[in-house]
Amino acid sequence: MKFVLLFMETEEFARELEAMNEAERQAAFERVGQWFAEHAAEITHHAHLRPAETATTMRLTGGEAIVTDGPFVEGKEVVSGYAEIEVADLDQALAIARSWPACPLVEIRPID
Repeated sequence: MKFVLLFMETEEFARELEAMNEAERQAAFERVGQWFAEHAAEITHHAHLRPAETATTMRLTGGEAIVTDGPFVEGKEVVSGYAEIEVADLDQALAIARSWPACPLVEIRPID
């Protein structure tokens, strides 16, 4: 089965990352790199997204497309990256997501 893991960054997480000194930040990035290395056999593709303020949002309503600069989200979490994985089942996807060392929210969604 294929799933996408959507890594969701919160405002609190972003503040904590910003407050880290360079050595702490580098160690955090190294943990993420290690996570990708540990799960390389299951990861088919991944990317880190540019910051939310670089987004363009298109809202499709009533046959019209309304385009706005930046994210247009109702919550305070934004997707900061993703990884596509191919695993046996949802339980294995959950196990991989549970070990994610960075952003505090991971959405697991099946893909075709």
